[in-house]
Amino acid sequence: MFFKKKPRREAPIVHVDDSSFDREILDGGGVTVVDFWAPWCGPCRVMEPILDEVAIEFEQRGVRVAKVNTDQAPETASRFEIRSIPTLIFFRDGEPLFQLAGLVPKPVLERELGELLESA
Repeated sequence: MFFKKKPRREAPIVHVDDSSFDREILDGGGVTVVDFWAPWCGPCRVMEPILDEVAIEFEQRGVRVAKVNTDQAPETASRFEIRSIPTLIFFRDGEPLFQLAGLVPKPVLERELGELLESA
């Protein structure tokens, strides 16, 4: 028997580059998770569905998720001293707070965001 897949809601993820990073992230308010990634990076591709789910689940709590392709935004990657990907940088009101490098499990990401939102 075949089942129809439920239509999946598109994740509210913002894609930024060197020209739009300041406007979208640094000038923005609230909590933003920025994923520095590249299309050729295996762990980055594994992070994609995790970030999609987190973006949907935390949208109502005011959390934004943004992605920066390091191949297309080398200046931004250099400015934040990105040495390995994926790297997630957590911002509050445009200020970088901390970062996590490598593949981050969803429960860890949820915990970190929960603590950030509670301390606001």
